[in-house]
Amino acid sequence: MSSLNRREFTEQTVGSLLTWSLLQTLFANTAFSAEVQPIAAKWLADLNAMSLDLKAEKLDPLQWQKQVELLFSRVELTELMTFIDFDKLTKDVPPKERGELSLKPKLPEVEGLPTKLVYGHQVFALNKGRSVVPHGHDNMATAFLILKGDFHGRCYDRLEDAREHMILRPTIDRSFSAGGVSTVSDLKDNVHWFQAKTDGSYIFNIHVMSVKPGKTGRVYVDPAGEKLSGDRLRCRKIDHAEAEKMYG
Repeated sequence: MSSLNRREFTEQTVGSLLTWSLLQTLFANTAFSAEVQPIAAKWLADLNAMSLDLKAEKLDPLQWQKQVELLFSRVELTELMTFIDFDKLTKDVPPKERGELSLKPKLPEVEGLPTKLVYGHQVFALNKGRSVVPHGHDNMATAFLILKGDFHGRCYDRLEDAREHMILRPTIDRSFSAGGVSTVSDLKDNVHWFQAKTDGSYIFNIHVMSVKPGKTGRVYVDPAGEKLSGDRLRCRKIDHAEAEKMYG
């Protein structure tokens, strides 16, 4: 195979640089948004349909978790991040000194995406060592999608509740990187705790409140509990301030 002469090499190199420059310009001018928006909108609309089925009891929580995990595993992060205008959302916004900073992306109005979604959505921003502190959920279904950075994620099944403590069993204890997915329901992995391992780490979160009529929300817990038989832990319920002080 003959080697390139100087002119051919220069032409190919310049061509590549022009292509990359054009790509950057297209991104900067949101020229891709016209192509990206229908794809991301379809993904979010499918998520909305699943969550409506959950609230209507057409899907049980475990089915919802499986379907959402499959859906999240197929999303193209660059498309989603472009759709929510991630760069603008996070520009010059430093994470909190403790715990997670919640950012609310404004979704563009796109054909096929309902204007009123059944789930809430946010982006959590964290620096190294900071955490989405350990907590469980009452009457909720939630999902995490790692957008950027690395996390140590821990999940627990919530086996029993008393006034001042929970009985938990660890289910997940591993690293999560960009594209990693985790879901929560009353039936599986109800308590979770995600600690950032790198600066500039971000999680896309969706949450379906009041899966059934009744009280809904977070319940904070200290997972460093008393060890019981069968890998169970008796863990003290705490408030948000104590959770952030201990684990944030």
